[in-house]
Amino acid sequence: MQLNIITPQYVVFEGEVDSVTVPGKGGEFQMLNNHAAVVSSLSKGTIKIKVHSKSTVNYENLSGHLKQSPANEFVYLFDINGGVVEMSHNVVTILAS
Repeated sequence: MQLNIITPQYVVFEGEVDSVTVPGKGGEFQMLNNHAAVVSSLSKGTIKIKVHSKSTVNYENLSGHLKQSPANEFVYLFDINGGVVEMSHNVVTILAS
């Protein structure tokens, strides 16, 4: 599925991912390919991006704010203060602050 993470200052991530886990208001939740359409507000926390392989991440398009998980080389982390997530037709868009 396609993931886009955007802040007011920059585009953090654009690319194909296996899953994304976000900090929802009621707790963390994960979205996978073919997930039902959803719109949700996000709380302060960490977005976890799982990719199939490191070669699927285009480092030239990253803002430099993603961190690689120390526990898993195929998971990238991005801390947010809040925001909104929308998923529809295998496209996840996160507007984060």
